[in-house]
Amino acid sequence: MKTALLLAAALLGAAPAEAKVRVVATLPTLAAIVSEVGGDRVDVEALASPGEDPHHVDPRPNLIVKLNRADLLVVNGLDLEAGWLPPVQASARNGAIQTGGRGWMDASASVRRLEVPTRVDRAAGDIHAGGNPHFLFDARAAAAVANAVAAKLAEMDPAHAGEFAGRAAAVTSGLEAVAAEARARVGRLPADRRKVVSYHRSFFYLYEWLGLEEVATVEPRPGIPPDPGHVSSVLGRMKATSTRVIVQEDFYPRKTGETLARLASGEVVVVPAAPRESVAAYYRRLAGEVIDALSR
Repeated sequence: MKTALLLAAALLGAAPAEAKVRVVATLPTLAAIVSEVGGDRVDVEALASPGEDPHHVDPRPNLIVKLNRADLLVVNGLDLEAGWLPPVQASARNGAIQTGGRGWMDASASVRRLEVPTRVDRAAGDIHAGGNPHFLFDARAAAAVANAVAAKLAEMDPAHAGEFAGRAAAVTSGLEAVAAEARARVGRLPADRRKVVSYHRSFFYLYEWLGLEEVATVEPRPGIPPDPGHVSSVLGRMKATSTRVIVQEDFYPRKTGETLARLASGEVVVVPAAPRESVAAYYRRLAGEVIDALSR
């Protein structure tokens, strides 16, 4: 009897479990950053699957359920998700995570935007008015996002602000080391080995980070499939510049790139679309696979 009373008293006196911040990120890379910064103070889910084109995510009903339950929505921004997120967001009936709400964060607001067009013309392809949205291919931009995530989580959960800041500092330190290491590796390559072709114009930030030159894209314009005439011109450009490496994401078709690589005695590098390891290790692998191909 005495034991039972002591157990009951202990249970009644136990502190209630602290609620975690429920975070939904549009992209797996954003989710990975949030997870490392938030630690055990957050529950994180991504809307896009690894290997899914972030321009064209399938607006499945379960995405609405995720957003309905979320405290915080972290988006890439720069209209990358414009084709699919707004209707899902509206259907979630969660005022906090609507654009501009307390539980809404635009990651692009924390980074330096590149390729901001002076004029938007749909004839030029899938052009983003605010700038190239693929900044998550730059380890330095990921570090900036990590710090912004820490600040936002501190707003949502002030009691653990110090923990978020400490984890963000660790993530940032790791990413800065990776960024410097990869840049130094490229710097040791001969100048004629620092040229690449891309399938889509996804890697401008990656190339700016590493110090590489994009000589052509397999798509004639962003979002426009290649035609034979353009493919021929890309091959001519590759041969004229001795460019051997084509870089693309895994959700784009590989046949054209593989044909070009074969004719130019080169190779296609299919970059990892999302982390399967720590954020720093992901960026080391991302840069390393491209640099390894340039070095061969």
